[in-house]
Amino acid sequence: MNSFFASVELLERPELADVPMAVSGDPEHRHGIILAKNEIAKSYGVKTAETIWQARSKCPDLHLVRPHHGKYAAYSEKINQIYYRYTDMVEPFSIDESWLDVTASRRLFGDGKQIADQIRSTVKEELGLTLSAGVSFNKIFAKMGSEYKKPDATTVITRDNFRDILWPLPAGDFFTVGRKSAERLRKYGILTVGDIACADREFLITLFGKHGAQMHDYTNGLDESPVAASSERSKIKSVGHGITFRRDLIGEEDIKTAVTALSDRVSARLRRYGLRCRGVKAEIKDTDLKTISRQTLLSSSTDDPRIMADAVMKIIRKSWEPGRPIRLLTITAIELMDGSDSEQISIFDAGQSSSGEKSIGKTLDEIRGRFGKNSIVFGSVIDNDLGIDIETHSEE
Repeated sequence: MNSFFASVELLERPELADVPMAVSGDPEHRHGIILAKNEIAKSYGVKTAETIWQARSKCPDLHLVRPHHGKYAAYSEKINQIYYRYTDMVEPFSIDESWLDVTASRRLFGDGKQIADQIRSTVKEELGLTLSAGVSFNKIFAKMGSEYKKPDATTVITRDNFRDILWPLPAGDFFTVGRKSAERLRKYGILTVGDIACADREFLITLFGKHGAQMHDYTNGLDESPVAASSERSKIKSVGHGITFRRDLIGEEDIKTAVTALSDRVSARLRRYGLRCRGVKAEIKDTDLKTISRQTLLSSSTDDPRIMADAVMKIIRKSWEPGRPIRLLTITAIELMDGSDSEQISIFDAGQSSSGEKSIGKTLDEIRGRFGKNSIVFGSVIDNDLGIDIETHSEE
């Protein structure tokens, strides 16, 4: 979707359509961030995820609007229901993005570009919103196509033209290549998407591990991941992440750092799958390779890393001897449910206990999606010596 939050707000406030406007946190809070902006604000250089004071330094007349996340969730559902008219293979990636597999729909509706154009027209006519679509032979290139030309456009990326369209782009513009990865690549003269594609695969693996192989394959069009239909996503029973640490965890400060990082990763994956959890499980292994597993149910469903981390810390305090070293820790979200079944309320509203769960998670995802996975992390994880690297550590 194009400037999704801002576009939804403008439906009810058309008087702001011809002025620079943005959706943000509390306008009186200097350190709030921009969640979305309209095209006029964009022309001033206003960017998503920057602070309000940064945005207003570029555009002093910027009109700020408080977010209404329940409204965005409702429109997201309406948009996906339009997608379902064309295919049952719809995989939501975030509140304003979905992948569609239209392979089996072409005899009914035409080729991929024709379907994309029909969808754009239908969404605009019925909902008053615009979107940009990418059409390609794999999910990664379709995502890149949706970003290539905005607003309200369709970009087709084929096996014949992807080198011409994507390879000249800066390396940091490619999906899955974060800002820090781009900076590291730059040190070795790898500046563009094409440079990544043509680099030695083993060299990239040496630099980034599994992520390096992924970057090389994706930039060469070697993505075979399927679009997961909603019926298939419901089969996911748990989402977990574990780390064997560079050194043993000793003491509560070490444990909190690890639990914070792991909970952040698990919650991000929950949101990616459109899920929330009603419980968490912690598996702990000591230096003698003895493992215990404990779990607890939560008072309500969540995808908030803070709530998950608090629950895991309670498990550890109750079940693990203080001072006993921890070699490996795995956190798993259990008792999963569809995220759309839960109320969407803004983190900026009063009484923030559980009301901000979707809001803070979505904000984290937006910032990382734009600036890289390490662009925003919890403070306790920064410069740790435990071997925790949010961008590259492996998944369980």
